Amino acid sequence: MKFREIIAIVKGELITKIAKLDMDVTHISAADLMSDVLAFAEPESILLTGLCNPQVVCTAEMADIVAIIFVRDKKPPPETISLAEEERIPLVSTPYSMFEACGCLYQAGLRDIHIPDE
Repeated sequence: MKFREIIAIVKGELITKIAKLDMDVTHISAADLMSDVLAFAEPESILLTGLCNPQVVCTAEMADIVAIIFVRDKKPPPETISLAEEERIPLVSTPYSMFEACGCLYQAGLRDIHIPDE
């Protein structure tokens, strides 16, 4: 699925100036614990989160996340936006809760990452 389609599905608002709207995305990760993102996120997936601090962008860069969607209409502070633009990671804000956004994206055919049984 194209990134532009994902933005439309979650009724998102693009926050950053730079975004590859035609990039293909197959997986979504949703987390507020950045340790979970580092442990479980698949490269080239999108992260849904309620955290807006610069650490989210740093974690996304380390985990090879291609975009971040902030839930509940959250808008990141200027330092987060600046860092995301520097790292070329697009930021989007959706009015949906994390539960609703995940449900919409799942219904549209996107899948979560696979976490092996422990």
